[in-house]
Amino acid sequence: MNDVLLLVLVVALMLGGSFLCSGVEAALLTVNPVKVHELAGRPRPVGGARSLERLRQKLGRTLAVVVIANNVFNIFGSLMVGGFAASVFATHGVRGPALALFSIGLTVLLILLGEILPKAIASKLALPVALATAPALELFQKLMLPVVLLLERLLPAITAENEISTDENEIRLLARLGSQKGQIEADEAAMIAKVFQLNDLTARDLMVPRVSAPTLDGADSLESQRTTLLRHAAPWWVVLGEEVDEVLGVASRERLLSDLLDGRGASPVAALSQPVEFVPEMIRADRLLTSFRRNSSGVRVVVDEFGGFVGVVGPEAVLAVLAGWRRTGRSGSEPGESAVVP
Repeated sequence: MNDVLLLVLVVALMLGGSFLCSGVEAALLTVNPVKVHELAGRPRPVGGARSLERLRQKLGRTLAVVVIANNVFNIFGSLMVGGFAASVFATHGVRGPALALFSIGLTVLLILLGEILPKAIASKLALPVALATAPALELFQKLMLPVVLLLERLLPAITAENEISTDENEIRLLARLGSQKGQIEADEAAMIAKVFQLNDLTARDLMVPRVSAPTLDGADSLESQRTTLLRHAAPWWVVLGEEVDEVLGVASRERLLSDLLDGRGASPVAALSQPVEFVPEMIRADRLLTSFRRNSSGVRVVVDEFGGFVGVVGPEAVLAVLAGWRRTGRSGSEPGESAVVP
């Protein structure tokens, strides 16, 4: 084979190897780990997804393998190509600055085709590039395991495992960026932020205080409360007994009005009420919402640490915070501002 052609092929091999290694390195660093985890967790995982997830779990080890291969092409390959080029030039009687110009041109090509271009391409096509190369890279890593284990002895930092994790601030920021880029709606991003706010709110922040809560005397007849029920549109009423803080139950205004039409006006209100569910005033709003999800009927009567009746809260109060219909006292509302009346 012509030695000049052989030199061209060796240069192409060196540049191709450097191109591949640089591209794989960029893809591994820029691929979305959450997307990789989702693809690997499917009943029928996408080809290469599980290999890619295993490689990313020990990213330091994986990058060490890629960097070793890349430097073999960049450094060792350049030295070999330079020596072979000097021999070829001497054989053909090429003298003067030719070898220096060849070295400069090879360096420029290595920077452009071996570093800048592959990393730019792989960064834009991170997922397909990483999935396509993961199985071969995992096999190559196993072949280089003795070298990698020796490096891990010398540099323990590369043995650290990467775990997928996030926090509230990161999710808020991602939602805000997604809204700014038009990937998600602005109201969706705002609702995501309000979901985390629920953990900072309690039933005390959302309840209608006792002094404002709609109540009925349980001993009174339903007929005697007709005017009160028609005058006030509160959908739920707390039925009280004779003792202080004695809550007999809760009653739906709609049901009480139906009972009036059915001729049960002589019955005491307590007999027509429903069992009451109590919640402590310091229960977090997210747990309160969970309790409504398990049992969405009725409202919750809020009690203090001594079991005293301090207020009432319905699911509308929590949903109003999520939907942005209501500001809480902790986010700048006026003192005494209450939730949607349950």
